[in-house]
Amino acid sequence: MPGAIDTPTAPTASRATSSYPSRSIFPQASTFTIDVFASQDFIVKDFVESLSDSAVPSNRRSGASNQSQAFDPRPLIRTFEHALSRLAELSRDLESRENELSGAVRRAETQHSSDVHSLGRKLDQTIDSFQNLDSSLNGQQNGDIEVEGNSAVRIGEKLEELDRQRFRAQDAKFLIQCWLEVSDRGELFLLEDVRRQGTGDGKVRCAHIARQLLKISQRLDPESWSQVNGNSTAIHGVDGVDDVDGNHVSRHNTRVVVEKFLETLEKDLLKQFDDFYRRANFDGMRDCANALHDFNGGASVIGLFVNQHQFFIDRSQLITEEVGGDQETWERLADPDAEPPGVEPSLQSLIDEVKIVVQEESAIIGRAFPYHEQVLGLFIQRVFQQSVQQRLEMVLDKANTVSSLAFLRSLQAARSYINNLVDDLKAHGLTEHPESLSAMTSLVLDQQFDDLFVPYFVGSSYIEREKRNLEELYSSLLFKFTTFHSRRRKHPTTFIASLAKSGSGLLSSARDAYIERLDSSDLAPAQKAMLLRVAGLKDADSAKKQTEIEVGEKDRVLSTMNAKRMLKWLAEAVGRGLELSGGSETPKDVSALLNLLLTNMGEIYIETALDAAIETAASQENTKNEPDVSYLLGLQSAITIMHLMLTCINTVLIPLAVSNITVRREMEKTTNIAMNRMEDKVNTIMQRTIDVALAWVSKLLAAQKKSDFRPRDDAIGGGASWLEMLQTPTCLSIFTFLSRLESLALTALAPSPNLRAFLTEVAIGVRSLLLEHFKKYQVSAAGGIMVTKDITKYIELLRSWDLDASFEPNLEVLTEIGNIFVIGPDALRERLRGKAGMMGGVWEKGDLRPYVLRRDDAGSVGVQAVLSAL
Repeated sequence: MPGAIDTPTAPTASRATSSYPSRSIFPQASTFTIDVFASQDFIVKDFVESLSDSAVPSNRRSGASNQSQAFDPRPLIRTFEHALSRLAELSRDLESRENELSGAVRRAETQHSSDVHSLGRKLDQTIDSFQNLDSSLNGQQNGDIEVEGNSAVRIGEKLEELDRQRFRAQDAKFLIQCWLEVSDRGELFLLEDVRRQGTGDGKVRCAHIARQLLKISQRLDPESWSQVNGNSTAIHGVDGVDDVDGNHVSRHNTRVVVEKFLETLEKDLLKQFDDFYRRANFDGMRDCANALHDFNGGASVIGLFVNQHQFFIDRSQLITEEVGGDQETWERLADPDAEPPGVEPSLQSLIDEVKIVVQEESAIIGRAFPYHEQVLGLFIQRVFQQSVQQRLEMVLDKANTVSSLAFLRSLQAARSYINNLVDDLKAHGLTEHPESLSAMTSLVLDQQFDDLFVPYFVGSSYIEREKRNLEELYSSLLFKFTTFHSRRRKHPTTFIASLAKSGSGLLSSARDAYIERLDSSDLAPAQKAMLLRVAGLKDADSAKKQTEIEVGEKDRVLSTMNAKRMLKWLAEAVGRGLELSGGSETPKDVSALLNLLLTNMGEIYIETALDAAIETAASQENTKNEPDVSYLLGLQSAITIMHLMLTCINTVLIPLAVSNITVRREMEKTTNIAMNRMEDKVNTIMQRTIDVALAWVSKLLAAQKKSDFRPRDDAIGGGASWLEMLQTPTCLSIFTFLSRLESLALTALAPSPNLRAFLTEVAIGVRSLLLEHFKKYQVSAAGGIMVTKDITKYIELLRSWDLDASFEPNLEVLTEIGNIFVIGPDALRERLRGKAGMMGGVWEKGDLRPYVLRRDDAGSVGVQAVLSAL
């Protein structure tokens, strides 16, 4: 029901006293209003319960005696009927009120709609009025009526033009008055009055009028401009002329008067600017700077601001101080194996101060100068050229007296630190802070940065420094190595050694260049000491006397550690070159460094060691004692260094030449030629080692006794001593030698295809020697046992090697040869019959005939039958 709320109260007889009716002994009709249902405490259950309670008399609601009385529903029926009728009345009242409210809402909506329609018409009228006004102002036609609406615009333009003409007329009047004053009396009191007013606009106007007076003087008083120092026919700037009546008229030198006024005005403005600067009056500085800009483009005020800056005054005293630093720092800078310490402290302090000063002054310049970019550019130029450049030159001069490496490292550190300064200034924005820096100022910073380092990168000067530094370091590191091998090559003992002696020229030239460099007067003492330390020498005199230089076995062989040091120095030079002079010249620079690396590490270091190994191998071919193949151990270092060098070339140097196809191809060609040459020498060493090994095995086989395979009857009858001998002495000697050779090869070549190929070649040669060896000896029945034992030992050795799989059938051939000497004729016939096309075609049955003939019983009927079958 409308108006009913959640929680009701019971009906009341008197609304002022209680929400529920007072109860009497007689039931009363319930009376309630709409407010009962509007209450927040209205509950339907309680409402019905109150109706029920009001219908039952109080005397019937309690007591035990009442429980036996019959229930009388009539009071409840009457109460609920009365309540229903009352509810119906309330419902009709609510419906009537609802109809009244609905009618009022409809009337309000109608009135609102009428008001909105009326306001819409007024808005349309306002828009039309505005459009008509706009059309009239723009001179457009509205229907058939032509409205000249641009009248107001034309009137405004005319007023502005008249105002400009008025100002021009006033300026012209004032200019004429000033000209008359200067030409008649030689004074400029009017301009002086304007100047003394002290306003920026007034001083700008003074300067502008003074320049116009100079132009007028040049046209109307040409005599003033034809005089030299103000003197012609007149004295002290005054000359006499006659007018039309012949009277003497006195005139003044207008040029001198105006120029003196301009000078006075400029000095006054400069003094005022300086006073404003000291008081931090940026508006006054801006007015003065704006006025002075009309004199000479602001050069005087810019010069005053820059030249008298406290930074340059303080730094002009400090710039003459010598570059300090502790000795340990400079030694670290010159040590190629030490990490560089960074930028020199005094230069670092200066750059840090420059960063702070430029950022602070840029804020002042931005507020004090209308043309702040020009001023800031000149200020930055002065800072870089006067302070930074001078200190940089002093630091690099000091570093150059220490060593060439110290110079290069100092140059790199300084350039990196100054480049960070430029980047920080750009990121700050300077006068545009916090916005990004203007393109003009950014260009000035880049130009000043480039100008600082141009002298050090002219032409090929930089890469020549890098090459000279690396050559000195490489020559020092390899000095004892080259000295050792130079002594070895002085007296060649073999033909191969005499051929290799032709390569000693490169060693000698490198060593002589190093000694000559040590004797050079321009070599700094610190650098000389560093080079001697790298070379492992005590003093320069010992380098001159090669016979006094102590060299040992470690100076003969290659050192992987030394190779890594060389590559580390090269990598540092390459990285430094990319940072300092990276650009179009990079391919040529890395090509020069490649040639330097191939010459020193390739030819002087690796190839010299390989040549020594070749000579040693050649000298072992005809030795009477067991050959010493320990030179194979040097191959491990040689191959490792070759791999390191090739990796460095392919990953560091050649990729940097990608921008120049011609240079890159030339670098690849040069690298391939050098690597092929070194690989050929490694192959030569391996081949000569194979020849040496087979020659010694052949010599040992030649020393085999005939009695080893045909023991005397008394030796056989001797019993156990002969049977206990597992192999012949020759077999044991060969086994020992080849085992030692395999161990050295494994150490030198490590498990690799090269090791497999080497051992396979040795195994093939040994197998061939053994096959020929057993053709030469007569074998008895008892000797066949020794042959079998020897062959078993040889096979055991070869099977322990890492050989190519194709060699396996050759081992079976050796086994079959051993069996030929120990089985009887019948068994031999059956075995050969089952071995038709034996060992996969490696051997035919006819190849076994020479071995069958070496049996003692070769003349027997059974063996002859076998021979006839072969």
